[in-house]
Amino acid sequence: MRSVDCSLLTDGASDEALVHVLRWLLPQCVPNTAVNCAWADLRLLRSAPRTLSERILRAAELYPCDILFIHRDAEGQNPERRYDEIRSAVASVETRATRLPLVCIVPVRMTEAWLLSDATAIRRAAGNPNGTMKLDIPTISRLEQLSDPKALLHELLEIASGLHGRHLKGFLPATKARLVAAYTRDFSCLRSLPAFRRLEDDTKQTTARFLPTDPGPKA
Repeated sequence: MRSVDCSLLTDGASDEALVHVLRWLLPQCVPNTAVNCAWADLRLLRSAPRTLSERILRAAELYPCDILFIHRDAEGQNPERRYDEIRSAVASVETRATRLPLVCIVPVRMTEAWLLSDATAIRRAAGNPNGTMKLDIPTISRLEQLSDPKALLHELLEIASGLHGRHLKGFLPATKARLVAAYTRDFSCLRSLPAFRRLEDDTKQTTARFLPTDPGPKA
């Protein structure tokens, strides 16, 4: 079985959750492939890169991979602006780094919108998998229209926890939110979202172009 090493460069630490999305998505695009996906954590560098170009360069240097995924939230703006920003940033560092296959990840709002598809995963992340509290989760078609998916996800986690009073005050939804993606078994429902479909299509095209052909089982 062949393998593929991927690195993920994100806008912020909470977007590390996208690693789990990629671990689900890549085997859909390249079957019979072992996937290794690492988050490019640049926070502890002595001299933190400031521009997107420098962050891409350091991610490529410190997290060598077959494919680099670069995440930027569109934050309700035209997603093409983000794609253009990423392409421009990559072009500016190509003379200083080995040319690397890359795929852009651009949710229309923010990553958290993609984590609002699985009530079971939210309950497990909240530490109360058998809870029966009603969770008003939006339909998939509405996810990219939410003004603040992160706030909604945190609210749903608090409800799902079943905690109240001083116990709820000690509950950290931002920390729990990172677990939702890990507990989500299947992201296929997100294929109805244009941004997710584009991610899957771009991943298929990139892996088809740059990954070696699977020789299949030996006779």
